Amino acid sequence: MTSEEEQARPTGSRRKLVRTGTTVDQMVRAISDRIVTGGMHPGEKLDEASLAERYKVSRTPVREALSRLSAMGLVERRPNRGAIVAVVSRTHLASMFESMAELEAICARFCAERMTEQERRSLEIEHRAAAELVAREAEADYELFNSDFHTRLYRGAHSPHMCELASQTRRRLAPFRRAQFRLDGRLQKSWREHDRIVQSILARDADAAGSAARDHLTVVGEASVIFVNDDAIATNS
Repeated sequence: MTSEEEQARPTGSRRKLVRTGTTVDQMVRAISDRIVTGGMHPGEKLDEASLAERYKVSRTPVREALSRLSAMGLVERRPNRGAIVAVVSRTHLASMFESMAELEAICARFCAERMTEQERRSLEIEHRAAAELVAREAEADYELFNSDFHTRLYRGAHSPHMCELASQTRRRLAPFRRAQFRLDGRLQKSWREHDRIVQSILARDADAAGSAARDHLTVVGEASVIFVNDDAIATNS
């Protein structure tokens, strides 16, 4: 099923697909979450036939999902030997979050300097609306908002190459970043961290915006690792 076909379905149908994980995007999410939380272990073989049966799809979308997971560094594809769950060291994970923090700091600084008035208003309106999601503890909805919030920062930087770099790194870290929302009170803290970024951008304070974004990603990295199963990510000896 294509993303266009999925988007064309009623909201209720889309939510059902999200639960069953029958699209490529949802398979990627489901498998990556299992890897990050220890449901699948480093070195474990990822059998295409078994995955196709589990998600009720043909092998073609399974291969595409494994290809995406490989690009994210979560799966290792071996010639003529199939795919296995990759080993991601904590050192490498910390390095990726460190890089992500610097990329988002640059984007936030550029936003403070370059965002149009309309972009600033939209950022503020969406940010304020997200406070209601936090009040309702609507974790799934806030997660969607969170993704959109960061995308706004990348686009608002008005630097196509920086947007591309930040988006690529974010995709690789997506399953780890999702883990942060399992922490009690994380929604409220995330919103407050976003608020620092937003207020700095609205004030056109580039240094403060960059600092707020860097601090936010540092916290996200620390929060995400807390819920990563030790069997899922090997520590360096």
